[in-house]
Amino acid sequence: MRAALIGSTGQLATDLLPLLARQYEVVALTHGELELTDYAAVTARLDREQPTVVINTAAFHRVDDCEVAVESAFSVNAFAPLTLARWCQRHGAVLVHFSTDFVFGGDQPTPRGECDLAVPVSVYGASKLAGEHLVRQACARHIVVRTCGLYGHAGSKGRGGNFVETMLRLGAGGKPLRVVADQIVAPTATADLAPKILQVLATGRFGLYHITNSGECSWYQFARAIFEFTGMRVELTPISAAEYGAPARRPAYSVLRHDGLRALGLDDMPSWQDALRRYLRSRPQGAH
Repeated sequence: MRAALIGSTGQLATDLLPLLARQYEVVALTHGELELTDYAAVTARLDREQPTVVINTAAFHRVDDCEVAVESAFSVNAFAPLTLARWCQRHGAVLVHFSTDFVFGGDQPTPRGECDLAVPVSVYGASKLAGEHLVRQACARHIVVRTCGLYGHAGSKGRGGNFVETMLRLGAGGKPLRVVADQIVAPTATADLAPKILQVLATGRFGLYHITNSGECSWYQFARAIFEFTGMRVELTPISAAEYGAPARRPAYSVLRHDGLRALGLDDMPSWQDALRRYLRSRPQGAH
């Protein structure tokens, strides 16, 4: 069996790659090797590689930039996945595609299941929801995964890093920090998400799945735990999303319920606290 891993240097793909390699011959495709918005080139490359599974981890995920770069957001997050879905449908391949908690508006403080109505409040969320719908209508053999607040070790060296690395870097600077306390999420370690994806893939049960670490916290609580677990003394102040003033709206509450995993008997994701402790213990030498 042959798997094409798109966006292969990202946080999630970095953890997926060694797991995939145990079961598949993997074609790892970076952004430099495959420009997703060149739809003809994407189709030609897949024609050449002939994968049985296509895993798309690439996205335009700079949430605030999406508010301005609307066409780019939809090109990468919606129309490119449609190209992949159509190719997979023609060739009987499986498409694994990733979406986000940002498809929800966060107007109710209870975890959202896969069947709950998604009403995004940002261009990013709208573009990702459009991508979900296009994948699901175009490819019968699809697994669409919504997740939340991803962080992985590849983020310690990538552009922009991840929230954990950003907090550690800023905390080491010795200045007081202000972190949003009225957005509730379920931060998720790629080290836990990656193996769960392969478990779902192995069942042959296609559809939409929510996969996050269990539990919930605000970004402020997450930051406080990062400093507590590392023993760093940082002056941390909770603020509101309105005070932070980001250009794009974020959901106030976007915790995802794992109804799909529960139906498969696979709803055993570790807590976000456990995932964070393991991530911090295993950070690469020399990371900030």
